[in-house]
Amino acid sequence: MSKKTIMLCCVAGMSTSLLVNKMKKAADAAGIEVNIFATSVSGFDEEINSKKIDCVLLGPQVSYMENELRDKLGNQDIPLRVISMADYGMMNGQKVLKEAVELMQ
Repeated sequence: MSKKTIMLCCVAGMSTSLLVNKMKKAADAAGIEVNIFATSVSGFDEEINSKKIDCVLLGPQVSYMENELRDKLGNQDIPLRVISMADYGMMNGQKVLKEAVELMQ
Protein backbone atom coordinates (compact mmCIF):
# COMPACT_ATOMS: atom_id res chain seq x y z
CA MET A 1 0.00 0.00 0.00
CA SER A 2 1.41 3.40 -0.96
CA LYS A 3 1.50 6.13 1.67
CA LYS A 4 -2.05 7.13 2.55
CA THR A 5 -3.50 10.11 4.40
CA ILE A 6 -6.04 9.70 7.18
CA MET A 7 -7.94 12.73 8.47
CA LEU A 8 -9.63 12.67 11.86
CA CYS A 9 -12.33 15.25 12.61
CA CYS A 10 -13.78 16.34 15.91
CA VAL A 11 -15.27 19.50 17.36
CA ALA A 12 -11.99 21.40 17.73
CA GLY A 13 -9.32 18.93 16.61
CA MET A 14 -7.79 18.87 20.10
CA SER A 15 -8.90 15.63 21.73
CA THR A 16 -8.51 13.81 18.45
CA SER A 17 -4.86 14.90 18.32
CA LEU A 18 -4.18 12.53 21.21
CA LEU A 19 -5.62 9.66 19.19
CA VAL A 20 -3.57 10.72 16.15
CA ASN A 21 -0.38 10.35 18.20
CA LYS A 22 -1.41 6.85 19.33
CA MET A 23 -2.23 5.91 15.73
CA LYS A 24 1.14 7.19 14.51
CA LYS A 25 2.94 5.08 17.13
CA ALA A 26 0.92 2.02 16.08
CA ALA A 27 1.71 2.70 12.40
CA ASP A 28 5.43 3.03 13.14
CA ALA A 29 5.41 -0.22 15.13
CA ALA A 30 3.63 -2.03 12.29
CA GLY A 31 5.78 -0.50 9.54
CA ILE A 32 2.77 1.20 7.92
CA GLU A 33 3.55 4.38 6.01
CA VAL A 34 0.68 6.74 6.65
CA ASN A 35 0.10 10.44 7.20
CA ILE A 36 -2.43 11.04 9.99
CA PHE A 37 -3.71 14.43 11.14
CA ALA A 38 -6.61 15.94 13.05
CA THR A 39 -8.79 18.89 12.21
CA SER A 40 -11.98 20.47 13.44
CA VAL A 41 -15.19 19.94 11.51
CA SER A 42 -15.05 23.64 10.64
CA GLY A 43 -11.80 22.89 8.77
CA PHE A 44 -13.25 19.88 6.93
CA ASP A 45 -13.93 21.66 3.62
CA GLU A 46 -10.52 23.31 3.45
CA GLU A 47 -8.66 20.07 4.19
CA ILE A 48 -10.69 18.01 1.70
CA ASN A 49 -10.17 20.62 -1.01
CA SER A 50 -6.46 21.20 -0.40
CA LYS A 51 -5.07 17.70 0.29
CA LYS A 52 -5.39 14.20 -1.07
CA ILE A 53 -7.30 12.47 1.73
CA ASP A 54 -7.71 8.70 1.58
CA CYS A 55 -9.90 8.18 4.65
CA VAL A 56 -11.95 10.33 7.04
CA LEU A 57 -12.65 9.28 10.61
CA LEU A 58 -15.07 11.24 12.77
CA GLY A 59 -14.87 11.54 16.53
CA PRO A 60 -18.01 10.19 18.20
CA GLN A 61 -18.90 13.67 19.45
CA VAL A 62 -19.58 14.75 15.84
CA SER A 63 -21.31 11.56 14.69
CA TYR A 64 -24.48 13.60 14.17
CA MET A 65 -22.68 15.30 11.25
CA GLU A 66 -21.85 12.06 9.43
CA ASN A 67 -24.42 12.47 6.64
CA GLU A 68 -23.65 16.16 6.13
CA LEU A 69 -19.91 15.50 5.84
CA ARG A 70 -20.48 12.49 3.60
CA ASP A 71 -22.54 14.76 1.32
CA LYS A 72 -19.64 17.23 1.21
CA LEU A 73 -17.41 14.45 -0.11
CA GLY A 74 -19.78 14.17 -3.05
CA ASN A 75 -18.66 11.57 -5.56
CA GLN A 76 -15.07 11.47 -4.27
CA ASP A 77 -14.06 7.94 -3.41
CA ILE A 78 -13.13 8.73 0.20
CA PRO A 79 -14.42 6.36 2.88
CA LEU A 80 -15.83 8.01 6.00
CA ARG A 81 -16.63 6.32 9.32
CA VAL A 82 -17.40 7.34 12.88
CA ILE A 83 -14.86 6.06 15.42
CA SER A 84 -16.52 3.85 18.03
CA MET A 85 -17.09 5.52 21.39
CA ALA A 86 -15.18 2.71 23.16
CA ASP A 87 -12.09 2.95 20.93
CA TYR A 88 -12.12 6.73 21.11
CA GLY A 89 -12.54 6.78 24.88
CA MET A 90 -9.72 4.27 25.34
CA MET A 91 -7.58 6.12 22.76
CA ASN A 92 -7.03 2.74 21.07
CA GLY A 93 -4.78 3.97 18.27
CA GLN A 94 -3.92 0.47 17.12
CA LYS A 95 -7.54 -0.57 16.58
CA VAL A 96 -8.59 2.71 14.97
CA LEU A 97 -5.59 2.52 12.62
CA LYS A 98 -6.47 -1.07 11.69
CA GLU A 99 -10.04 -0.03 10.83
CA ALA A 100 -8.80 2.91 8.75
CA VAL A 101 -6.40 0.69 6.81
CA GLU A 102 -9.24 -1.77 6.14
CA LEU A 103 -11.45 1.08 4.90
CA MET A 104 -8.78 2.17 2.42
CA GLN A 105 -8.31 -1.28 0.86
